[in-house]
Amino acid sequence: MAIEALKHFVSRQAFDIEGLGAKQIEQFYHRGGIRTPVDIFTLKARFGPGQLQQVSKLDGWGEKSAQKLLDGIDAKRRIELHRLIFALGIRHVGEGAAKLLANRFVTWEAFSEAMRSAVAGSAAAEALVDIDGVGAVMAQSVVEPFQDPARFAALQVLLEQLEVIPAPQIDSSSSPVAGKTVVFTGTLTQMTRAEAKARAETLGAKVSGSVSAKTDILVAGPGAGSKAKKAAELGIETLDEEGWIALIEGL
Repeated sequence: MAIEALKHFVSRQAFDIEGLGAKQIEQFYHRGGIRTPVDIFTLKARFGPGQLQQVSKLDGWGEKSAQKLLDGIDAKRRIELHRLIFALGIRHVGEGAAKLLANRFVTWEAFSEAMRSAVAGSAAAEALVDIDGVGAVMAQSVVEPFQDPARFAALQVLLEQLEVIPAPQIDSSSSPVAGKTVVFTGTLTQMTRAEAKARAETLGAKVSGSVSAKTDILVAGPGAGSKAKKAAELGIETLDEEGWIALIEGL
């Protein structure tokens, strides 16, 4: 439903625009002021504070509160890549997966081009599925907005209103896990699996889905099972979640 997609778009993990929450989205939507994400960023061009007050019909609104909303929208025209990906409401892409994709592709341009190129049977499609933490189901969902002409055109119009901040890249020479192959298994409690993988890749590690002689570190939570057993047989360093966090945060 369009209104629920808009609420997701302005949620705390996405654009998080001050003064534009679920209640305001419903008011603007039903009065025709906001029907698509790009409508949010064209409010100022379409309505001044006085007109905005009339369109919204929100109790307690005045010209100052309307101006505050417009200022809040302007403040979020610069958006981190992972927040934008999450805001799009792509099926199966939560906050952790959005960070994983952002860290892998770094810029909107690279991400968009990769999704446009990932047609069935292509090398780009195979590379997307091979990203640990993505898989076939998520990959299919991610490429859909970029390969559907109407949805991609809407994305392009939206991006004209935004400045997308690339995912941060660190100097991997200072990272304790740079160049190492890491496998996560079992249950993690302080972060999702996708978030853990995204953080590891940001730190210069290569994340794998299986344990082999090339694995350097296994991060094992409760229920680790066969991967932990194989790591022990191969003499691979095994850490619990707390040990992993201590390692990457230098504690």
